[in-house]
Amino acid sequence: MLRKYADADLEGVLSSWENASKIAHPFLPAEFLAQERKNIPTLYLPNADTWVAEIDGQVVGFIALIGNEIGGLFLQPEYHGKKIGKLMVDKAQELHGDLEVEVFEKNSVGRKFYDKYGFKLTRAKIHEQTRELLLHLKFTANK
Repeated sequence: MLRKYADADLEGVLSSWENASKIAHPFLPAEFLAQERKNIPTLYLPNADTWVAEIDGQVVGFIALIGNEIGGLFLQPEYHGKKIGKLMVDKAQELHGDLEVEVFEKNSVGRKFYDKYGFKLTRAKIHEQTRELLLHLKFTANK
């Protein structure tokens, strides 16, 4: 089930982010990840339209949207490959049509997912805080 984020979902959101990040972002410095964990409740969630995926009363993932940009999409690893990520991006596409996202080049999990969904590379840049290559992808909705 997909529904709007509520304050009571914070621990499930943080858990989803932490567990998915261990797989998707092992190359990121621990201090950067620690700061991002602090930023989620104080900076990112208050400024995003966030939806959570819930199974049997537990939050297992989330998508945070800033306009038509996917600011974050994280899912508990045991739910990867079960179409829940697609369901969340489908919701974003329903709400906004064309979508954009930035994903680290070394994030093979995220890159494979977005490629399968139909996102295309538009540009690349160096992420200032980590010095890692960041890819900007775009999905163009069928009109």
